[in-house]
Amino acid sequence: MTLDLNDPALEFNDLVYAYQSWVMAVINDEKLEGEEKLLNDDITEDALNAMRFLPGEVTSAIETCLARVYDVDAEELALLLFPED
Repeated sequence: MTLDLNDPALEFNDLVYAYQSWVMAVINDEKLEGEEKLLNDDITEDALNAMRFLPGEVTSAIETCLARVYDVDAEELALLLFPED
């Protein structure tokens, strides 16, 4: 799924889904050592576009919830998602 930010049918939940998919792909690839890598350029691009429109509270809530579900330290997850910060 590639987000079309000009699509009038684009909804808030599409943005949440894009960001959530990226976080889950990073966790899978970096922490769960899955056989198949999930992260790709489309997922990353969609997440970065979604971040432009999602409030920080929403992205933080997604990260916190998924860190708990996958038993990943929240600070470690932040470093995986944003290594340059």
